[in-house]
Amino acid sequence: MKAALLQLNVSDDPVANLPRTIQMVEQAADQGAEFILTPEVTNCVSTSRSHQQSVLRFEDEDLTLKALRDVAETRGVHILIGSLGLKTNDPDGRFANRSFLICPRGDILARYDKIHMFDVAINESETFKESSGYRPGTQAVVADTDFGQIGMAICYDMRFPRLADALVSAGAQILTYPAAFSPVTGAAHWHSLLRARAIEGGVWVIAPAQTGTHSSAQNKTRDTYGHSLVVDPWGEVILDARTDPGVYVFDLDLEKVAEARRRIPSRDNARPFKAP
Repeated sequence: MKAALLQLNVSDDPVANLPRTIQMVEQAADQGAEFILTPEVTNCVSTSRSHQQSVLRFEDEDLTLKALRDVAETRGVHILIGSLGLKTNDPDGRFANRSFLICPRGDILARYDKIHMFDVAINESETFKESSGYRPGTQAVVADTDFGQIGMAICYDMRFPRLADALVSAGAQILTYPAAFSPVTGAAHWHSLLRARAIEGGVWVIAPAQTGTHSSAQNKTRDTYGHSLVVDPWGEVILDARTDPGVYVFDLDLEKVAEARRRIPSRDNARPFKAP
């Protein structure tokens, strides 16, 4: 089947971002894609919690979610919304970083809230504490579609092989890692981590990403790495979108999952052992 990922450069204005996102989804469908994936925080890239509080909405009010459900139904495609920033009823006022899988009827097949929070100090000028604004999820998710099993994850989750292993053990043939990745850690680790997750599990890894400098009404810009990737189950990078926003179409052949696992049956060869 044909699939497509969108590499986006969104601002901190969800309403202004939406028309371009819809246009790109339509473009992907016009090119024959039946499965279309968007990056993390498709609706809003912002470093300001107060600004997020003013522009983000609860799930049942979110314009991006509604519009993408509508276009999935109109075009008869599956859409993985990499994630949306959403308000919640968290007592601390924290948001959800939530991924959605939408079916061709426009229904929500699965939801996944990002489990691992990006709380890091990369250097003196680049620090993040995602858990101050977003509450972590607690439930791993594998979604069943008519073309395959999808293990849903988000960005920083890629650094945690135990999550990937749990998703593959539950039947995942595809792992999704939509992201808004730091340029510093992206240059150092992005390709290596995504290839490792594909090789370990004998799975497809699809990672649509935000890219470039993201404009902000608050004059607090943020840069992201880009390089949306598709890695096949043998670990070969079949698509690297580099740094330009756009629609990137590729062929998704799930027979390669069985082939890779037959050639290297590492999961069958795994043995219990005592920890040191």
